[in-house]
Amino acid sequence: MARALPQLTARDAARLLMGAQGLLDDPGRGAGPEALLALLGQMGFVQMDTIQVVARAHDLTLASRLDAYRPDHLRLLLEGERSLFEGFTHDASAIPTAWLPHWKPRFERDRARIQAHAWWQHHFRGTDPARVVADVKARIAAEGPLKSSDFEHPGKRGPWWGWKPQKAALDFLWRTGELAVPRREGFQKVYDLTERVFPDLPARPAPDPRTHLAWACTTAAERLGVFTPRELAAFWEAVEAPEAQAWCRAEAKTGRLVAVQVADADGAVRPAYALGDWETRLAALPEAPDRIRLLSPFDPVLRDRARAQRRFGFAYRFEAFVPEARRAYGYYVLPMLEGERLVGRLDAKLHRGRALLEVKGLWWEPGIKATRARQRGLDAALARLADFAGAREVQLPCR
Repeated sequence: MARALPQLTARDAARLLMGAQGLLDDPGRGAGPEALLALLGQMGFVQMDTIQVVARAHDLTLASRLDAYRPDHLRLLLEGERSLFEGFTHDASAIPTAWLPHWKPRFERDRARIQAHAWWQHHFRGTDPARVVADVKARIAAEGPLKSSDFEHPGKRGPWWGWKPQKAALDFLWRTGELAVPRREGFQKVYDLTERVFPDLPARPAPDPRTHLAWACTTAAERLGVFTPRELAAFWEAVEAPEAQAWCRAEAKTGRLVAVQVADADGAVRPAYALGDWETRLAALPEAPDRIRLLSPFDPVLRDRARAQRRFGFAYRFEAFVPEARRAYGYYVLPMLEGERLVGRLDAKLHRGRALLEVKGLWWEPGIKATRARQRGLDAALARLADFAGAREVQLPCR
């Protein structure tokens, strides 16, 4: 007779994810470069984003976990100590440099994928792609670090689909490991030869496929707690889902993983895998900080929107690129985390010239009452955000 699989509630799975991603630790603990590096090692990476309606997304993500975090801490690790590097996961991210050799396999993978993609053909139309790429790299080799704006563009500049060939070449060379990003200026990437930024990388061998698969899946599993093979593969986007599936099956035979059933917030039950010691880990997790926190739209617990809905019962869509008339909430909506529950969302905007943080809209989730205690918690969260963003005043809609 088949043995019944262990059962996890949505709350169990959510707590394991939050614990793995640093949201159950005390945000008032000491902060600085050393604490930040430890946090990013725990999380795996933080997604970087250019939109600065309130603050950069990565800064919001880190500030929600460390009250005393400041962007200079991240800048020091990326640009000074180089204990972090800027690489690609599912998007541009800050990642511990100790893992940089595991980007070598994806450099080769992405080279073939990009060159076969319509992206490549579109951006290099009317040019010789190989010549443009070679010229861009040669100029950096001769002149030193350069930005996209240092390259002339024969046509007008535009949005993503209007990228000039040289910008596309820079991105291609970065994605394939020939260039690295030693720093940003005004949040524009500055590119240099990888061997000048990370001199020891060329001599470090690429991991063999088996070692790379084990690294990608093991590190992802540690940072998710409970997962499907597809979610495991999506964490780094370093391996394919069938590879992750085979790895999960093999690890389950050893006991390092266990097949489980996980209930969604709506009661539906789905198969998944968990770390073999998930019960011990769950029992050891602290209670969530007793406060409301405002999360970045790209926070790791929200990155997978379907998973966030299953774990927290919270339906979220980032609407910055949705036409205004079709937005349900707003341009830059921050989810509100109260303890371990997502209880609402607000549309925020920082008016830098006026040092004003404006809350353009505020919505509590169905069944959540805006009690006085909850409103005080929100006021405290907004005060922390205003202080972090450099605002002296917070403007709320009428309550």
